Amino acid sequence: MLTRIHVNQHVIRRNKREGRDDPPLTVKTSRGNTYCREVALLGPSRVVYSPCRPLSCGARVWIETDGPVVLDPHAPG
Repeated sequence: MLTRIHVNQHVIRRNKREGRDDPPLTVKTSRGNTYCREVALLGPSRVVYSPCRPLSCGARVWIETDGPVVLDPHAPG
């Protein structure tokens, strides 16, 4: 199953501006999105920069992997 991970710049800016600690990483699979602070990629992966064809969420840079992904233990949901 393809997994895409990207950093949400808006969350990082809001955290700084408002003194929050919301998780800025979005892990996207066919099952949905998970938000977290840390992700371990246990298999081959690649970093993609696609300014002309961003993801539907607007991300222009992301990491893709077909390998296992371990999320931090404090991830919500």
